[in-house]
Amino acid sequence: QVQVVESGGGLVQAGGSLRLSCSASGTPYSMDVMGWYRQAPGKQRELVATITSGRLTYYSEFAKGRFTIYRDNGKDTVYLQMNSLKPEDTAVYVCNCRRSRFDYWGQGTQVTVSS
Repeated sequence: QVQVVESGGGLVQAGGSLRLSCSASGTPYSMDVMGWYRQAPGKQRELVATITSGRLTYYSEFAKGRFTIYRDNGKDTVYLQMNSLKPEDTAVYVCNCRRSRFDYWGQGTQVTVSS
């Protein structure tokens, strides 16, 4: 059974940085796509960034220039480096891993940015 576990959330002041990590385990196969979504209170879940096993990346507009996604294929781990954080980045960040037609989700990690 595939398990997806995130870490690295927390409280940071505006302008600060955080790095999130997400690891997938329970399968001998590497994930095709790994990525991050976020959901703020009262809002819909939105895509932050994704990265393929070939390291092709995609960023939502708000993440461009501030966030960097990268992965360690050998460990099936994806990272999200977040810089210049803003209060509007406050949300639960959830990791998504996709292999073939299957999606696997983590429980989420809280990121809170104070002004």
